[in-house]
Amino acid sequence: MKVNVVRRYNNSNYCIGDLYVDGVWISNTIEDTDRGWHNGMSDAWIRNNKVYAKSAIPVGTYNLTLNVVSPKFAQKAYYKKFCGGRLPRILNVPGFDGILMHRGKDEKSSAGCVILGYNTIKGQVTNSQQAFEKFYKILDEANKKGEKITIEITRTYKF
Repeated sequence: MKVNVVRRYNNSNYCIGDLYVDGVWISNTIEDTDRGWHNGMSDAWIRNNKVYAKSAIPVGTYNLTLNVVSPKFAQKAYYKKFCGGRLPRILNVPGFDGILMHRGKDEKSSAGCVILGYNTIKGQVTNSQQAFEKFYKILDEANKKGEKITIEITRTYKF
């Protein structure tokens, strides 16, 4: 299974994108601002230059898993009940650890993670829980079948 996040708009606070699974649009995304990084850059350079909770992960292709329980989110009632704290986790991102895909409202919900929802309000996403559950159910089916899940993050704008 291939997941794509196509970043379409970026400013100094956040970036907005579209989320696809195997070419089918699922929802919008909101992340921290895209600083123009890519996954070919060194882990050390990114760690030294990132602004905590204000930097989107580098564009590139990564593995995505549901097989790790988030210590933080497993304590939250919704995630504990819905998915046992096993949120979609993006693996081996240079300069970042624990990058998840989850619900939220804006870039303040992100801290590097990818927030799902529908960009019906400038600078925010709405109906995030609906988007998260829709996406999660698709991933969970693939995961139960043992399918490898990858995520490719790209951008349509230039740096």
